[in-house]
Amino acid sequence: MPRTLRDGQRAELYVVDVTTGDRRLVHSSSSLLFEAPNWTPDGRLLVNGDGRLFAVTPDGLTEIDLGGVPPINNDHVLSPDGTTIYVSADDGHLYAVPLEGGSPRRVSNDRGPGFHHYLHGVSPDGSTLAYIGLDWAGDRRITNVWTIPSAGGADVQITNDEYADDGSEYSLDGKWIYFNSERAGHAQLFRISVGTGEVEQLTFDERVNWFPHPAPDGSAIAYVSFPPGTQGHPADVDDVRLRLLTPQGEIREIATLFGGQGTMNVPSWSPDSNSFAYVAYPI
Repeated sequence: MPRTLRDGQRAELYVVDVTTGDRRLVHSSSSLLFEAPNWTPDGRLLVNGDGRLFAVTPDGLTEIDLGGVPPINNDHVLSPDGTTIYVSADDGHLYAVPLEGGSPRRVSNDRGPGFHHYLHGVSPDGSTLAYIGLDWAGDRRITNVWTIPSAGGADVQITNDEYADDGSEYSLDGKWIYFNSERAGHAQLFRISVGTGEVEQLTFDERVNWFPHPAPDGSAIAYVSFPPGTQGHPADVDDVRLRLLTPQGEIREIATLFGGQGTMNVPSWSPDSNSFAYVAYPI
């Protein structure tokens, strides 16, 4: 079921300048819980809500026709040229939808009734999608990083372990996939070499770090940081922090908010890398 707002709660879409920290409220709603902003190459913002996809306009939210795709969740990415939106649907599959209208196409394969695909990244050349595959071993959830050609084809499993992995996104050169994982005891940021399988840990603090988003120009990685002891990436958490990790390992605080789930699940950098978008859920 799609998430809904609590009594007295609002969904607020902001754009924050990563140099100054200044933020601008773009859209607010007390009726629709919207999530996970994407930014198109031509500067438009997209969000999901109530199983649907919307474009953010000066007049509010305009629904995008997904052509009969089942209700979607908050894991969706755009092709590098901005012509296609790839979405994760509640039936567990991935779909490609022409952003300006047209028939959708299912990308993912059948991997059993319990397997779900959660999309987070697309390679720089647009040829490959990086997703999190969720499967079950008895009553245990197992999540790993997978890839699949965006045109459809055979899946490739990138990680193969019982750690909780999520948030897989490509580096600018396509040689690495960034992700968060609990292999360090609690969720921290990592990257894995697509060619060799080498894994590097990127954050080492007591906070619970999720969803690494590399900037288009490689200047930093934006991510969501939960308070110590947080389990998973829940909604409606106080002291959620949005941070930047530089190539030199410096961590910068950009914003603190009430939110978490839905705040910044997917790539949300502006095309010029000067800002990114996020959603807060104040009560």
